[in-house]
Amino acid sequence: MKYNYQARTKKGEVQAGIVEASSREAAIVLLRKYGLYVTVLEETAAPPIYAQRVKLFERISRQDIVLFSRQLSIMFKSKVPLVESLRVLASQARNLDLKERILDLSEEVEGGTSFSGALSRHPEIFSSFYISMVKSGEVSGTLSESLEYLAEHLEREYHLTSKIRGALLYPALIVLVVLLVLALMIFFVIPHLSEVLISSGSELPTVTKIVINSAAFLRKFGWVLGLVILLLISAVFRYYRSQKGRKFFDGIFLKIPVIGPFLKMNNLARFAENLSTLISGGLPIASALQTVGEIVGNSRYKEVIFETRDRVRKGETISSVLAAAPEIFPPVFVQMTIVGERTGTLDSTLMNVVDFYKKEIDRTIDNLLSILEPLLIVILGVVVAGLMLSILLPLYQMTAF
Repeated sequence: MKYNYQARTKKGEVQAGIVEASSREAAIVLLRKYGLYVTVLEETAAPPIYAQRVKLFERISRQDIVLFSRQLSIMFKSKVPLVESLRVLASQARNLDLKERILDLSEEVEGGTSFSGALSRHPEIFSSFYISMVKSGEVSGTLSESLEYLAEHLEREYHLTSKIRGALLYPALIVLVVLLVLALMIFFVIPHLSEVLISSGSELPTVTKIVINSAAFLRKFGWVLGLVILLLISAVFRYYRSQKGRKFFDGIFLKIPVIGPFLKMNNLARFAENLSTLISGGLPIASALQTVGEIVGNSRYKEVIFETRDRVRKGETISSVLAAAPEIFPPVFVQMTIVGERTGTLDSTLMNVVDFYKKEIDRTIDNLLSILEPLLIVILGVVVAGLMLSILLPLYQMTAF
């Protein structure tokens, strides 16, 4: 927010201007640091509705956080003070929401709060993993290295997520085309053709009757069917958000023939990369497992990771616990973990595992797309051709006789 201020200097001179801060109190504190004694402080008038920014389109993306982390890492490594680095990043941030958050961080850090403590006040932007890495860097005096680890880690995750989303875009587009074609045929093509067929008085094939009656039913009661489907989807999502439902669905997803192995590789890569990054940042293994368990997606993996955390605190090794869950942690993964523990290079060994699984994920995505794309096109062709044949067959019989 911006405030119009009027203040006096130590020499009694009057100054006026505009200051940007997160709150009225923060603006006063900021002005006092510059040796100004505030006499008048008023919030600037709100702009007209047409000039106000729409926050819906200013959501802070993962790419924004990646860029922020990389730039902060470079500046901090160049010995630029943290507060000054944050202010520079705020001044060049294009996303106004992110700019406000960075200004908040700079004010809190300047006020004596640790950087990790300031980040923890924005959990919707900075994950527990992010905060733990920064806190570890603060404690060990290697904040610049921790920020660099973070930037590289976030870039790798962003790349993987972008690749998966990009892979799903084309199949989703084909499904949308199928639905649009079906809607056009049900509401425009079939009604006109069915009038011609019925008026002819000839006996219609069974398939044609089924198509005409189904289309008529959907035109009349389609909204009811759509509402029922939406309610079912909503009920499934609500159940999935519960602890019991999440555990139930996560277990089912891992058992689906094609999707299951892909999800396992994705979870293994995420677990190994996060754990490796946290250990490299100097975090104790038990604390690292706690953080990884909080951010891993699948509840089954979360359960095993938390059990590993508890047993590691009692003196057991990570590999001994993971070996008891071969259905989600394969022998190869466990063996690599054993090697890393024995040689004291668990972080680098886990990154080797990450490289392996990411290549497997890329290969799996490419293979699935090579099969899924033509399959969906064939399905689209079969559905449209079947509908058209069921309608055109009676017309052909009429003209034949």
